[in-house]
Amino acid sequence: MAGIEIVFRTQSEIEASVVEGLLESQGLHVVRLAGPPANVFAFAVTPLGEIHIGVPDTEAADARRVLLSHGDAGGAGLVVPPATALRDVEARLRYTFRDRGLLEHALTHKSRAAEDPSGGVVDNESLEFLGDAVLGFVVADLLYREFPDYSEGPKSKAKAALVSTATLAEISRGLGLGEDLLLGRGEAKTGGRTKPALLADVLEAVIAAIYLDGGIEPARAFIEQVWRPRIADVRQTVTLGGDHKSALQEWLQAASRPLPAYRIAHETGPDHEKRFHVDAVVDGAVVASGAGRTKKEAEQEAARLALIALAGPTA
Repeated sequence: MAGIEIVFRTQSEIEASVVEGLLESQGLHVVRLAGPPANVFAFAVTPLGEIHIGVPDTEAADARRVLLSHGDAGGAGLVVPPATALRDVEARLRYTFRDRGLLEHALTHKSRAAEDPSGGVVDNESLEFLGDAVLGFVVADLLYREFPDYSEGPKSKAKAALVSTATLAEISRGLGLGEDLLLGRGEAKTGGRTKPALLADVLEAVIAAIYLDGGIEPARAFIEQVWRPRIADVRQTVTLGGDHKSALQEWLQAASRPLPAYRIAHETGPDHEKRFHVDAVVDGAVVASGAGRTKKEAEQEAARLALIALAGPTA
């Protein structure tokens, strides 16, 4: 189109809305060439579903300067991820969205929405609320089916640990969701990508997005897959007759001895079948060593063997 220069291309409606709002807030005249009409300058849909954002050619240089100034906000990254980045997130989640906008929504923190001058970006707080409920239901169902003879008290304690902020943040960190968070510049500069609360919240929002996109079964499959090592920790505790770390700590306290410490001695096996070897240390000395598929499982085994070594096999 004569007189109009394209300065931005995307297949993301959210990304297009953010860029439009950003340019308009700087007094530039925005032309959208696809998607829902944003103003009187709307035209036909471009090939492959791309949305093209243009400005009068006399404003193109200014528009590019604005976009460049917001492209890397002190490590914050682009205002929203391009389609290729979202595909990478899907690969890590092992789930492909029919509506990728739900994934964008799940990754959007309120600080990013607050900085959007267009008002068209919605944060993920409602998704967090729904995801918390879906996660709680699936984990409770898992515990009910996996441990039918386990009493209500221990099951409630296990559920609380499995859905705690610390557990969610650890899982979210392992999935790399901190780097995918869509944060405002201020939040990004103050370490928002590593804050446990934000990591936990975005994981809950992602669970809700999967549920809304595909239903309860895909959400259940995702949770079972990701939480499997933690369920294994619960199973190990039940199979071996209790929480050996707590039992060892109680025995040492009763004997007026220092509390134990656990340290990873080494790891063996490939990444998908890794085994951890952990030493139980009391008063500076290695009392016993245990191995397991997770660090927690190895620590439980080391504690069990340490209790036998210190108090005898009937402890």
